[in-house]
Amino acid sequence: MNNNHFDKNGKTVAFLTLGCKVNSYETEAMQKLFEDEDYQVVDFDSKADVYVVNTCTVTNIADRKSRQMLHRARKLNENATVIAVGCYVQAAKDVLEQDDAIDIVIGNNKKNKIIDILKEYNQGKNIEDEAVIDLSIEAKYEPLMIESVTEKVRAYIKIQDGCNQFCSYCIIPYARGRVRSRDEESIMEEVQNLVTKGYKEIVLTGIHLTSYGIDLDERKESKLLALIVNLSTIEGLERIRLGSLEPRIITEDFAKTLAVNKKFCPHFHLSLQSGSDETLKRMNRKYSPKEYFEKCELLRKYFDNPAITTDVIVGFPGETEEEFNETKQFLAKVAFAQMHVFKYSKRNGTRAYSMPDQVKEEIKAERSNILIDLNAKMMEDYHSSFIGKSERILVEEIIEIDGKQYQIGHNERYVKLAINAEKSLINQIVTVNVIKDLTKEIMFCEIMD
Repeated sequence: MNNNHFDKNGKTVAFLTLGCKVNSYETEAMQKLFEDEDYQVVDFDSKADVYVVNTCTVTNIADRKSRQMLHRARKLNENATVIAVGCYVQAAKDVLEQDDAIDIVIGNNKKNKIIDILKEYNQGKNIEDEAVIDLSIEAKYEPLMIESVTEKVRAYIKIQDGCNQFCSYCIIPYARGRVRSRDEESIMEEVQNLVTKGYKEIVLTGIHLTSYGIDLDERKESKLLALIVNLSTIEGLERIRLGSLEPRIITEDFAKTLAVNKKFCPHFHLSLQSGSDETLKRMNRKYSPKEYFEKCELLRKYFDNPAITTDVIVGFPGETEEEFNETKQFLAKVAFAQMHVFKYSKRNGTRAYSMPDQVKEEIKAERSNILIDLNAKMMEDYHSSFIGKSERILVEEIIEIDGKQYQIGHNERYVKLAINAEKSLINQIVTVNVIKDLTKEIMFCEIMD
């Protein structure tokens, strides 16, 4: 991340990002703002004049990690300006303002003002009012844009912020506010600029990606679908991926349209959380397991071997052994390509926080381990379906495994593939034949002539 062209005697800034890809995007955008002010970006472990920690509040662990990193920044340089930004700030602003390790707190929707706020702070002005974030219904999308990203070949593009769902376990709607969508012209411009600089793949991301455009147009057709179709017209852009989706966006038209789009990657991260109807109702999720399964079948109708991945929460308040077994059976029925398993974490301010029948930690851990083992089996089965097949890999990096160097990348379905090659093929799309598993997560391939 270091930028060696800066004057070594100039101002320095270090960033640390916690949480989701939206946070990563916003950090890249803030980095650009600092670079425009002639700051040199240094590693977070280095001594810097300014430290920016982009915080997360999705779990108690994320809260604790955010506090730890802010205090770590202060220890790295007692004279530095330590800035806390992001979701944990939004959720715990009053607490952080009393923390002597932190100089400035900036919640969501004012990160684009970070330079102005820092300048006022350096001038001795009272910036408290400046750092208060308006996340009311009337709040608008925060204008942020990137010109490059740390990742060499893939760019995450934030296209919306906020969430209107209010799942009973989730603090994020309170930390991010209501849905706010970015205008399509701005997205097209950013992607075009990144493609011009050599990026071949983009991933559209947001806090609640499925809701993109509902604040821009009340008509029922998917604004996200229209955006994907328009982005696919950009010459030089090879791949378009989507971040996490809600099942309701998968319609016949959505699947049918994307199935014929040669740039669209058939990797669908469909958020599930539970396979029990009763648990889903307590979670305030707006679908049933039956409806969810129908969406998966619809995807498999139009796409050849799509990667369907998901998130699952175990130990939600009131989750009985019977409900957990329903979830386990449902997961096996869907046969996911991969799952992310989380133990329920109480978040003060959510409805689930005070729900009766909170599940004991040891039961959460036991159920989590069961699903982690199931995930390993499903990943193995999905990977096996590629053996002997021709795949296209976008080469991303060179890594060492058991003393040997491999060039690593992903196919369209986000399976990680490895090849041997004498010269670097990074940022090139290569056709390969899948041979065998190299590790639990990586498959070995041979380059096809």
